[in-house]
Amino acid sequence: MRHITTHDAPATGLRAIGDTSWHTYGVCHGMDPEDADAVFFPLPRDYEAIAEAKELCGLCPVRRDCLDFALENVLREGIWGGLTEAERRPWHDGLPQRLDYDRVVAFFNGRDVHLTEAERQVVIDHAYVRGWRADRLACALQISHKHARDLLRQAANKVFDRDRNFGVPRRKNKNKKKKQATSASSPDTKPPAPRPAKSTSATAPLGKAA
Repeated sequence: MRHITTHDAPATGLRAIGDTSWHTYGVCHGMDPEDADAVFFPLPRDYEAIAEAKELCGLCPVRRDCLDFALENVLREGIWGGLTEAERRPWHDGLPQRLDYDRVVAFFNGRDVHLTEAERQVVIDHAYVRGWRADRLACALQISHKHARDLLRQAANKVFDRDRNFGVPRRKNKNKKKKQATSASSPDTKPPAPRPAKSTSATAPLGKAA
C-alpha cells in the first residue's frame, strides 16, 4: 500500500471509523513503499503484476478490512482486498445499499463503526422499536436533536403503515385494563344486587325425597 502504518493495536472483527490498525496484520506490512507501489498499483494490463498482488492478498488475514477501507475512502486506484479497480467498481457503486448486520449490532454495542445508508436506516428503525429518545439517537449518530426527532417520527410512521397494511392488531392499553380492574375492586363500589331465586314449579318432580 502507499502508506505503511506502524500502529500496533490488536485487530478486531469490525474496524471503527478512521481505524488503520489492521495494516500491521497485512501481508504487505513492512514492504518497501516503492516495492508496494509496483506490486499493488500495477498498470491495467500488467497481468503478471496483478497476479502477484492477488496471490499476496489471498494469504492476507485482513483482506476484508483492506477492501472496506478502500470502499469507504473511495480509493479506486490499485489493488485493495485482492480486487482490482475494475473488479471493485460494482462495490463502489453499490456501497450505499450494502447491509451488514454485524455493523448494526456493533453500533448498538457502542462501536464507532462505519455505516452505509442502508445500515443507518436499519439502526434508526431499531432505535425506534427499542424506545430510544431523540437525544440519544442524536448523540449516537452525531446529528441534531431535531433531525433525530424527525427520523424517529418517520420510523414510527413506517411501523404504523406496515401494521395497517398487514392487518396487525393494535396493542391494547394495559393501563386502561388495570384502571377498570382497580375501580371494580374499590370498596366504594356497590356489589351487584342478588337475583331472586326462581320458585319451583308445583308440577315439577320432587325426586326420592317426596
